Amino acid sequence: MDKNSLIGFVLIAVIMMGFFGYQSRQVKKQQAYQAQLDSIAAAEAYAQYQLDSAWRAEHPEAALAEETISPAAASAQQVAVYSDSLLNAAALSEASYVTLENEKLQVKFTTRGGQPWSVRVKDYYNYDKSDLYLIPEGKSQLGYVVYAPTAVDTRKFNFQYVPEASSDSTVVMRLPFSNGGYIEQRYTLVKDSYSLNETVSFVGMQDLIPRNVNSIDVDFEAVIPRMEKGYKNESQYSRLNYYFPDDNKPANIGNGRDGNKRFDNKIEWFAFQQQFFSAIMRAPGNFNFGEFSIKFAGKDNPEHNLMQCNALMRADIPTGSANIQVPFEFYFGPNNYKGLKAYGHSYEKVIPLGGKIIGVFTKYVIIPLFDWLHKGIDNFGIIILLMTIFIKIVVLPLAYKSYASSAKMSALKPFIDKINAKYPKQEDAMKKQQETMELYRKAGVNMMGGCLPMLLQMPILWAMFRFFPASIQLRQEPFLWAEDLSAYDDVIHWSTSVFGMDHISLFALLMAASMFFYSKITMQGQNTGDDPNAKMMRAMSLYMMPVMMFFICNNLSSGLSYYYLLSNLITMLETWIIRKWIVNPEEIVAKVKAAENKPAPKSKWQQRLEEAQKMQRQMEQQKKGRK
Repeated sequence: MDKNSLIGFVLIAVIMMGFFGYQSRQVKKQQAYQAQLDSIAAAEAYAQYQLDSAWRAEHPEAALAEETISPAAASAQQVAVYSDSLLNAAALSEASYVTLENEKLQVKFTTRGGQPWSVRVKDYYNYDKSDLYLIPEGKSQLGYVVYAPTAVDTRKFNFQYVPEASSDSTVVMRLPFSNGGYIEQRYTLVKDSYSLNETVSFVGMQDLIPRNVNSIDVDFEAVIPRMEKGYKNESQYSRLNYYFPDDNKPANIGNGRDGNKRFDNKIEWFAFQQQFFSAIMRAPGNFNFGEFSIKFAGKDNPEHNLMQCNALMRADIPTGSANIQVPFEFYFGPNNYKGLKAYGHSYEKVIPLGGKIIGVFTKYVIIPLFDWLHKGIDNFGIIILLMTIFIKIVVLPLAYKSYASSAKMSALKPFIDKINAKYPKQEDAMKKQQETMELYRKAGVNMMGGCLPMLLQMPILWAMFRFFPASIQLRQEPFLWAEDLSAYDDVIHWSTSVFGMDHISLFALLMAASMFFYSKITMQGQNTGDDPNAKMMRAMSLYMMPVMMFFICNNLSSGLSYYYLLSNLITMLETWIIRKWIVNPEEIVAKVKAAENKPAPKSKWQQRLEEAQKMQRQMEQQKKGRK
């Protein structure tokens, strides 16, 4: 080889090396630029995803209608925008359906998003006797968003049903990627249970999911239909609960009012709770973020919906693994205290049983007594009657002194009338009060005794107020004229609302009447004199309270009104028996007359009261002297 040829080969080699070096640098720049574009696209996709979630929250019906678009229309609307050809095919393919069923639930799944399509709770029915769908067909969306390497929202793709991996209790659906990896959603319906377990797996996607991605977004939204007779009562006891690990009780939004909350705390589970049924989603590893919203539909909405619930969560995933598995647990069923407690995840705390003191009384007295009576008695009206009698017997020893005190005050009415006639002027009010107290002391009447029955009954009345409307055992149980003890008994109803009412509940009306007569009996012999404040309080107790209670209970559980009615009737019977056979009015009168000319020892409380009255008279005299 001559010198010129050698120089030529060297030059060619140098040029080629320079070209390849330049080309390599250009490829690296292009890759960096493409990575930047992918990052921007991922950020834009996530921003759009958040905007879409917010829009769906404000337009629930329109958002859920997206799932009903025909395959042909979907194909015409969607454009192949994914770099993965299999994702594009999955976005445009047609959905299919598969159903799992056990003794308690029927769950229908759609391959569009690999998610539940409907959930029917067996052995329960709506008020109109139709099948009870906690989630009606197409009224929910459950999606998982993972970055691989751009945002992949499972709701946008049609998964492939895998029959060889499925069974009578398990459904397996997969979304394949071109690299051989796939997203798998495996649902297992637990035998004879309201539980549905899910495992979301990312198999062979370690090269697609960036190493700095350590979580997935979980978006669950559902429209819960109306199931009960009264909209006001049903909406008032429906809400969205969310439970922080090891907390005393779940926090909530709702109870008939729209609301939203956001937390960066860990959350174990959340529940879309209708008055008697709940859809609960739990993450055994806890969610590390939560954004919730609830919006109630109007009473007369044509689709008969109750509320729209949204939950946007985030769950941690391990990084760099060839088989990432994220477990979730669902509960779709009744709000039965013992049944929910058996799951061991504090699900039973969705049932409103009152605060700490009231809740303890309800959990350890009312519920066990109710369940024990139900073992041998099927009629819930009789069960409520026996519960009321039992509670009245338990508190009778404590309330006896109060009833006796009220009876004694009634026997002293002639003496009270004489004192009122003796001191007709307002400026003699203190003298009248002193003489009245002296009369009570001679007769052995405790002035504060009349307050005790109300104080004793208030916790019990409040416990019952919380228990009856939330007790699923009373749901659709008839008694006398009431078709459903968990709802109002509208013996009279009309179409136009008057003062917020379109019906009259007979149990509520009878309860109010019994409250009026009970107040009238207890006020016999009470000294009001010319005191306008005392007269006003008497009028409120006698007239206003029964009217207010009627308006409150008219829309509530007829079982609750029935209990209040029985409680008032039994209390009146106890008072009548005490006045008739236990407290002898003649003995009280004789005791007062015998002590008329004898000075009675003054108690420390009386001495302090007289000193205060003396100081008040001195202050009044000083004021008159200044004038």
